[in-house]
Amino acid sequence: MADPVFSVLTAMITPAVLISGAGTLLLSTSNRLGRSTDRVRNLTTRFKLLMGPQGQTEPLAAEEKRLILEQLPRLTRRTRYLHRAMQAFYLSVALLVGTSILIGAQGLSDLRTGALPVILSVVGASMLAYGALLLSFESTLSSQTTRREMRFLEDLGGHYAEQVRRGGQEVGR
Repeated sequence: MADPVFSVLTAMITPAVLISGAGTLLLSTSNRLGRSTDRVRNLTTRFKLLMGPQGQTEPLAAEEKRLILEQLPRLTRRTRYLHRAMQAFYLSVALLVGTSILIGAQGLSDLRTGALPVILSVVGASMLAYGALLLSFESTLSSQTTRREMRFLEDLGGHYAEQVRRGGQEVGR
């Protein structure tokens, strides 16, 4: 017959695997949130420059300002998704740690937790799934924003290529 201590430790490790996954998702989501915040700051700085006298003379300045104004609401939605995903992952970790603690407490004492560890682990795993779903939505918004920005850069490249074809100012000067 299996050692009861070993059985309890084995049962406690199962939520730990999910906790490890949640930790990895938290780290990557935190990095994504930081990059999104930096992107908002960079766009704000660029917009301020475009609104000034020097920015008015830049090629496609009006189009770039429109692009920035289009991107800001998407970035706001992205940061909301990322923040909610982080909340879901933190809640998941708390529930899964609670599951491990209950399993351990039940194994060490006469405490009868019934189905509570199972319920906590199912809710914790569900929070992981919910957070991953939110990351999927955020990723879609990020891709849309990148594609739109790439189209603008293609237009800007076309503008400079036309200048070069006409024998005007070289690119980079």
